[in-house]
Amino acid sequence: MSTNSSSTHLMTEGNILKEILLFSVPLILGNLLQQFYNTFDSIIVGKFVGANALAAVGSSGSMIFLIISFAQGAAVGAGVIVSQYLGGQNRNGVQKTVHTSIAIALFLGVVMSILGVLVSRPLLLWMDTPKEVLPESIVYLKIYFAGTIFTVLYNMVSGILNAVGNSKRSLIYLAIASITNIILDIVLVALLRMGIAGAAIATVFSQFISCVFSMRFLLKTNESYQVSLKKIRFHKMVCIRIIKVGLPAGIQNTVIAISNVLVQASVNGFGATSMAGFGAYLKVDGFNILPVMSISMAVTTFTGQNFGAGKLDRVKKGMNKTLWIGIIYTIVTGALILLFADPIMRLFTDDPGVVVYGKQAMHYFCPFYWLLSILHGLAGTIRGTGKSIPPMAVLLISLCLFRIFWIQLILPHYTTIDGIFVLYPISWAVGVVLMILYTIFGHWLYPTSHKDKFHQG
Repeated sequence: MSTNSSSTHLMTEGNILKEILLFSVPLILGNLLQQFYNTFDSIIVGKFVGANALAAVGSSGSMIFLIISFAQGAAVGAGVIVSQYLGGQNRNGVQKTVHTSIAIALFLGVVMSILGVLVSRPLLLWMDTPKEVLPESIVYLKIYFAGTIFTVLYNMVSGILNAVGNSKRSLIYLAIASITNIILDIVLVALLRMGIAGAAIATVFSQFISCVFSMRFLLKTNESYQVSLKKIRFHKMVCIRIIKVGLPAGIQNTVIAISNVLVQASVNGFGATSMAGFGAYLKVDGFNILPVMSISMAVTTFTGQNFGAGKLDRVKKGMNKTLWIGIIYTIVTGALILLFADPIMRLFTDDPGVVVYGKQAMHYFCPFYWLLSILHGLAGTIRGTGKSIPPMAVLLISLCLFRIFWIQLILPHYTTIDGIFVLYPISWAVGVVLMILYTIFGHWLYPTSHKDKFHQG
């Protein structure tokens, strides 16, 4: 297997900080681009359609994550297994994993597209979506979910590319998708006045574009992860390994998504203005969260490759350097968002009530993003060793069970939306404490026979 090609990159040698940064920067830029065109969606909708439409787009995020979260878990599992086989220089293992991953993505994509369209209205009603927002929310979600298969397939391909160290390729395709989305937003929403349907169509088409380009690359590459359409099928043992790693991540994402839906339902209870303000800020929030997730993905791949190669000391050093990268990034960006809070919110709307709610959320979120970076940095490292159940358990307790407990028992004592906003940093702190305890006392770095699984021969 070639490891010298520009489209395959091993991180088992060289300066650790440099390797992680070189790999994570394209991931960060890609996710920022994706968040940028999602934010542009909201800005265009808020300016040209109105506050109710902005609320509809904003409140849709938790629903969308709920539907596709399981597929994202499968992509995590596939990426971990590919990176471990790559580190062990097992070409046959890489091949089987890649083709099984694509089969899983196609299956999940079809199922979730159908499911998403069917459950959009019932879920929105269950979330107590205000009647003035409901019709536009239904339109947006049904169009979005109709194209879910493209999102799921692209996420899986992106996971494969990241696992082999080719994060630059994902960045290129996201850049193309971002430009496409922005152009279509301007044409469909601002010029043709197609409203929220135009924004949804723009998003789906941009996802289709990134899916086509990424699949085309996998079909044409000469690397070990090349895809042949006739080889796409479920390899039983590989499928079990992907599920073993990916299922906990998928369950984790799904259950956390459910808790986010409950939080969103609580926000909805404060009316359309609060929905619009919170939804608009969540777009800004993504510029902190997504880079944190990118760094977590980078350390998962780094850990997977070095774990597969048996270089456990590099794993520990990589974890420590990743934590510092995340902490520094989130402190700087959190401070900048707070500094420019008012002009940032006014990009979305001129409604003073919406602006107030958005700025209020900022003051609870921005000073504490560093907690989230520690939580996901440690979780990403541990997940890269193939042990996905402990991070799943910690994230479920902190970001799901604790939040449900808070909503049911603590929130009723609050008369303002502050009770929802303060929940976020407190739940992050709970997660950090639990994850640190497991990192120190858990036996996650010393398996008995990892070489037997991932090395050729």
